[in-house]
Amino acid sequence: MATPLVPRIKPGGRATNDRPNAVHEAFVRRAAELGQASGGFHNQNYVLPLTEPLARLVGRDPDTSVTVRVRRAEALPVVIRTWQNEAEILRAIKGVLPNVPECLVEGDGFAIHSYVEGVPLSSVCGNGKPVDTLLMKALAGLLAETAQVRRGALPPLPPFWPTNHTDSQGFLKTLARTADLQIRKPNWPYFGGLFAALGIPEDALVRLAEQVPAMTRRPYSLLHADLHRDNVIMSYGGDPPLICVDWELATYGDPLHDLATHLVRMQYPSHQRGEVIESWADAMWGVRPAAVNGVDKDLRHYVAFERAQSVYPDVMRAAKSLEKSFDQKSLDEATAAVRRALEAAAEPLRLRNVASEAEIERILFRWRASRRAGCGTPQRTAVGAIDWQPDGRVAERPDFPHSAVADALFLEGAAPASRVFKGTAHLNSVVRVPGVRFPVVVRRKVTEVCRRERSFLSEHNVLAAIERSKVEVAAPRVLALGVSHSKDRFAVHTYEGPDNTDQKPDHPVHGLLPHEADGLVAQLAALTDVKYKEVDPSAEEDTPFYGWLSDQLVALVGELPKESQQLARFLGLPDAERLKEILSRHKVSHRAPALLHGDLNPWNLIRRKDALALTVIDWEMALVGDPLYDLVRHMHLTPTRPEIRERLFRRWAKWLEPKHTRDWEKDWRVYRWIEIVRSAYVDLDRLATGASLDAPNVRRAVDSYAMTLAAATGSLGLSVRPKANPYLARALA
Repeated sequence: MATPLVPRIKPGGRATNDRPNAVHEAFVRRAAELGQASGGFHNQNYVLPLTEPLARLVGRDPDTSVTVRVRRAEALPVVIRTWQNEAEILRAIKGVLPNVPECLVEGDGFAIHSYVEGVPLSSVCGNGKPVDTLLMKALAGLLAETAQVRRGALPPLPPFWPTNHTDSQGFLKTLARTADLQIRKPNWPYFGGLFAALGIPEDALVRLAEQVPAMTRRPYSLLHADLHRDNVIMSYGGDPPLICVDWELATYGDPLHDLATHLVRMQYPSHQRGEVIESWADAMWGVRPAAVNGVDKDLRHYVAFERAQSVYPDVMRAAKSLEKSFDQKSLDEATAAVRRALEAAAEPLRLRNVASEAEIERILFRWRASRRAGCGTPQRTAVGAIDWQPDGRVAERPDFPHSAVADALFLEGAAPASRVFKGTAHLNSVVRVPGVRFPVVVRRKVTEVCRRERSFLSEHNVLAAIERSKVEVAAPRVLALGVSHSKDRFAVHTYEGPDNTDQKPDHPVHGLLPHEADGLVAQLAALTDVKYKEVDPSAEEDTPFYGWLSDQLVALVGELPKESQQLARFLGLPDAERLKEILSRHKVSHRAPALLHGDLNPWNLIRRKDALALTVIDWEMALVGDPLYDLVRHMHLTPTRPEIRERLFRRWAKWLEPKHTRDWEKDWRVYRWIEIVRSAYVDLDRLATGASLDAPNVRRAVDSYAMTLAAATGSLGLSVRPKANPYLARALA
């Protein structure tokens, strides 16, 4: 009988002959005959006895059990790896921790380890269950033992590792940046759109790294970094009683990180958390006392990081699970997993308004349905997975028929992160539909948003009226309106951003340029030619707009939640009744009404390269009223230099008919004043409730709240209460 072909290798070395995967192929073939593989997300582990030729090769007795670890080719990059070669780590720790597995053979995509006899802790004490006190202390001892491994024995560290091996702050910053580099970035092309739809920004981990506070210095040591119940083997003989396996995620750094990952991944009951920390501190004190410095202050930062970075693998695994099964039960389980991950990561990543389970389900459904036939051109057999019903208020468009709507909904879930924009009230996904010459945006309302300022007109009616009037206003066209999965309402508009849809729209966030000021005024003038009765039949020519505007603000203040009203009172802002009295002191001349945009902040303006200079988007706050108000509110929401303000007023007064501009010189300051007062309440409510803080226009507004409050109270003839007040400190944070 011919001798089986095996690689020429040394025990613990790498294969060297022309068929380096011969061992791999033989072992996997035998494993398939003997039973199924076990393992985690990164490797498949096969346990099988050595054949006589292979036993001679690795210096073991025939029939000795070994573990064949095969890297999963399809595994997502969801972990931080300091070193790529687990065999090098095992060789480094062998002398200090003699009972860990030994690497006998390593090849391309596989390794053969000595088999550790025993049962995983998870099989006798599952996640969430209390751990016996003696066992807990033994686990703490395992973590402390790794500190005895000398730095010189370990493989070289990456070049970006902190050079000061006591810099705890630098280590945590490095972890966050490495998680972004190794986990977030490789998966962003495929999953980025999903994360954007869920409200996780692209720079979340980078911002987390920038926000790491000063920390106590602790000496670095070897860390296992993945010590959970599946990676602890309880030996049959009890000598030693516990053995750590799976060292592929080991790293070198602050030992407090090892404790944090252990706490989170072991899923101890909450009442055991303090006992675990105390056991770890006792064990570490006997090996390296300086490692326990600052544990009470700094542990929370590592726990927060662990929860923050876990949102990426947890969401991706939940989404990938739908590729195997896409029934309602699987969708419910994936939705629950994503919700748990978002809730855990919300605080460290500073996520606001975590999506509800209903919204998460719809996002996952669209994401998965768009991939049923693979990413790319929509296929008619796949489009049917996203059922939708047209809304008769918008007729089918010749240039965008219902079949194109179905294609847009199919492509929506697969839109990359660069084409997904989540604002204060809408989730917008930009797609290119085959056969349609222009890109479109699918708009869906964010169900959790609580917008204090009311919307009065239907956006699709406003845009349709602008289109019918054929005025020179650069605004999107409404292409479709309907209801899709789970009665989720949507609209499809023309996309008004750059021709290259992978480029972000350019907004005048620092203020308008002179030609942009001219373009905006020209469009405000054109809006006066739109027949506003078509969008608001109840609008009256002689309705006092300022009185109506004041009533709306008083109603808003009266409807604020209790916590916001209490905070306003402590800051010196008047209640609704008192505010009504103050507002009634002012009078404004009557001007002929017109259709107004109502929210001309910079992010609702997109730069363009023609005479109009700006495209105006997001018309959900449109209303009928005094044209002067639209201009003044824009100047309140947008940084406006004095010369640009003068240019806007001068051209606005010249280009609009006198019936729209009379007495504007004496009235514009009243509108500016009421907008400052409005912002004092609205931004305060956002600070108190956390609503919409991810939106850039909201973020900028609340960041300058101290100035807004001072301006509002001063103009109201009131005084701000002292900063010592804790509520004021919270509002100005």
